[in-house]
Amino acid sequence: MNAVTLVFWIFASWAVASALLCITRTNAVASALWLVSTMFALAGIYVLLNAEFIAAIQVLVYAGAVMVLFLFVIMLLNIEAVPREWKRWPAWLVAGGIAAFMGAELVRLRAYSPERLAREFSTMPDSMAVPAYVFPSAAQAMPDPRGVVGRIAEPLFQGYLIPFEITSVLLLAAVIGAVVLAKKRL
Repeated sequence: MNAVTLVFWIFASWAVASALLCITRTNAVASALWLVSTMFALAGIYVLLNAEFIAAIQVLVYAGAVMVLFLFVIMLLNIEAVPREWKRWPAWLVAGGIAAFMGAELVRLRAYSPERLAREFSTMPDSMAVPAYVFPSAAQAMPDPRGVVGRIAEPLFQGYLIPFEITSVLLLAAVIGAVVLAKKRL
């Protein structure tokens, strides 16, 4: 196991643990803060995938702007902590069964490497059974010399400029509405 794989597993474990803590907290503010932690872990995974721009947008937009908006709504609504009801054993039984099934699927998925799939679905001799022969698109996939930003910005600012601007006005209206609602309560 090399260092990048180890760092990936650290970020992945962090993301899963904070996501579980997000959905199991009874306090809405604590749940939102655990969601922010999940967003930071996902940004770390994006950095490992050499998508630094996506990681920065993840932190700025989701962990920053959207979570501040969530916290505004939670605090304006003054949501109280919900008491736990552990008496719903059928729901816990179903959730446990689904979790066990998903875990078994993950264990079984390790058996299907690209090389094995190439051998099973290839009509060529075993020496030529490599993923690029079975899946030609894998051999043709070349990184864009402009990087990730160019591939995202081009359709965003050419084909979707008006929806992009409408979204910015909608977010501005939401912030103004939150300020007006907060001002009335003071």
